[in-house]
Amino acid sequence: MSLRKFGPDDVILNTMRTYPPVKFFIHDGTMYYNSLPNKSGTISDNELALTGGGISLYEYNVDRKADISPFIYPFVTKGSSGQYFGSATSSTEYNAFDNGDILRGSYPLTAAISREYLSPPSSSIEGWDEYPGAYNKHYWALKNRLNYYGYLSEHFKVTSNYEDGWNKDVDTLNLISIPSIFFGSKIKEGSVSLKWYLTGTLVAELQDTKRNGELVQVTGTAEAMANGLTAVNGPSKIAGVVMYNEGFILLTGSWELNSETARLETAASGTATYPVPDNPRWIHFAAGAQDGMTAAVPADTFSKASFEINFQGQNDTQVYTMFAKAGRGEVNYSNNPTFLQSGSSLFNLTSAHVYEENPARLIKNTVSSSYPGYSASFKRQVFISRIGIYDVNRNLIGVATLADPVLKQEDDDYTFKLKLDI
Repeated sequence: MSLRKFGPDDVILNTMRTYPPVKFFIHDGTMYYNSLPNKSGTISDNELALTGGGISLYEYNVDRKADISPFIYPFVTKGSSGQYFGSATSSTEYNAFDNGDILRGSYPLTAAISREYLSPPSSSIEGWDEYPGAYNKHYWALKNRLNYYGYLSEHFKVTSNYEDGWNKDVDTLNLISIPSIFFGSKIKEGSVSLKWYLTGTLVAELQDTKRNGELVQVTGTAEAMANGLTAVNGPSKIAGVVMYNEGFILLTGSWELNSETARLETAASGTATYPVPDNPRWIHFAAGAQDGMTAAVPADTFSKASFEINFQGQNDTQVYTMFAKAGRGEVNYSNNPTFLQSGSSLFNLTSAHVYEENPARLIKNTVSSSYPGYSASFKRQVFISRIGIYDVNRNLIGVATLADPVLKQEDDDYTFKLKLDI
């Protein structure tokens, strides 16, 4: 084995940045991620055991069915160590088990976008004035961050006197949450597009054309444009903002997009009475994306609407590039047992006081000849099949395996380029 130290120019650390496109399509309470339908397996009708629009974090339980090939699951045994799953809601739930009991989790672990229609609670609700944060908790958790991004645009701020002014605490909001597994480190500025369709026709579209998080309405129907809501060469309205680093889209646009109607709000809690059909508005965008709205809502209006979300993620991957050099006259020994002539003993003499290797050991001649039954003149040569990477303490930390062994002769000079994503 030949050990060689990397030189100062032999190891390079750089960052590879990619922008994978992401698309969600939502219609009639069903979501589709990058236009991928559910895959049918040999055993299961849904190969990844996912609902539409989701992604499996580890792709466990692929093509399994409970009555044929039961799902695998994570588990811990309750003991003195106190280990339990983070999904346990309270210590009371954990204490209900006895020592030795098995606590089970569930797979697959999935992620999908979700939408929340946030209307301010009625002032008649007891404690609303004193504890407003008890309602619409996800929005209240984002308030400080929204105000922080106020330096990018006034439209991020919770309260503002800009234009007609607003107060998000008491306004109706539409919050769309996108898990980070879909976009990586952040959403790329300038890549966001929200499209609203009604009966298959594009009603309006939002884009972050300014790259500052503002979602600007760039297209609209003839009715909307006639009402001055948006125009190709005129002032465009801001319908909301996108938080690139956190993966949230907050829509506040409540103006009418056209004169048609759609029923895109859920029934009041504890009742079966749905709000009357309303004109499409941006606060209704993505209705049916894990927000409790299903086809049970009067389908004559709900099924007319469909929505499309497009953006690009940003993935930053640190890449180590290493150049392993096998110079001329170097790397001429092999650890392969067939490197030495058959029958050559390693030791000439060994005892408690002496260790002497056999000086008469012969290297096997592997140089091929043009004539059968005859070997060509001996030359030092080896076949490089693997390259080991060691730390400063000579601990093996990585192995690069070549697809085909490379013949290395004495007068050859090779450089192997190794890349490692970290």
